[in-house]
Amino acid sequence: MKPTYNTKVGNESGGHASRCVLASAVLFLLFVLSMPLQPVYAQSSSGTQVYLAGSENSALNRRMLSLLKEALGSGINIRSFNSGQASQDKTTPVITLGPEAFTRVRQGNRDVPILALLVDQSFIKGYAERSEGSVSGILYNPPLIRQAVAGQEILPHATRVAMLARPETVEIYESLVEKLPAYGLQARVFVVSSDNDLIPTLIHALNYGDFILAAPDSGIYNPRTIKHILLTAYRRNRIVIGPSQAYVKAGSLASTYTPLTEIAKLAANYIEQYRRDGQFPPPAYPDVFRIELNDQVARSLNIPLPDRQEIINSISERLAGSEEASDE
Repeated sequence: MKPTYNTKVGNESGGHASRCVLASAVLFLLFVLSMPLQPVYAQSSSGTQVYLAGSENSALNRRMLSLLKEALGSGINIRSFNSGQASQDKTTPVITLGPEAFTRVRQGNRDVPILALLVDQSFIKGYAERSEGSVSGILYNPPLIRQAVAGQEILPHATRVAMLARPETVEIYESLVEKLPAYGLQARVFVVSSDNDLIPTLIHALNYGDFILAAPDSGIYNPRTIKHILLTAYRRNRIVIGPSQAYVKAGSLASTYTPLTEIAKLAANYIEQYRRDGQFPPPAYPDVFRIELNDQVARSLNIPLPDRQEIINSISERLAGSEEASDE
């Protein structure tokens, strides 16, 4: 007798199983679709990415991008920051180049973490204090105390420093005036009330000081005024220190400055600390610096210039010694 098989039951069982698998797949798909969509930029929360908001100087942007890539290493990807991006991703750190780039990013979203490069202390200080840990900077313009000590290294017998300021920028020099006596220097700020008062006030300052210490105050030192300031100082056998490396080429005798390579290295350290702790350190200057000297101006004024590295070493030792003394 041949065995018989109930094919109808088998078909019904297979169809039931298929329907169960299909239902499970549909339920899983519905579950996935019900989850909130994450923007593409949210992938940056893994800490392997940073954004770079550049300046209007394309050559500078390319140079800093190259240095940052080298300093950050292959483990971190640098992407260009685009307008409106801060509203989509407020967790990935943004490195900005210059005040304008910082302002652009900050206006897009006040919560986005920003590391500002190529800014001075007066610009970033308030932002860093109000957004402690989420906003910081690598300071670019040389600290005035370092500039003043550089001037004394070039003129060892200098005892008095003169400074020019507008009424609204006098505060730039306030903390410096208090520090200088520890280095054997006295200081006085001469206030320029109007454009017409610039040269007469400068003459008073030159009669007082052994040299003029220039801060990055664009109301006083700019392409329109710098020639007149330098010629007036030169005719009275006085030198100008600062305000920056660029002005040394114009006729200022000296200025310390920070190489871009050192800015990139310290920026990489700040990014690493943010990835580790979720906060940036406070704004700071890189420890390493260089000095730009105008040999032609020095020869014209019969000023013998020490070796550049000797000046740097002496400045570093004196500043470090003063800091140690203040800590005791």
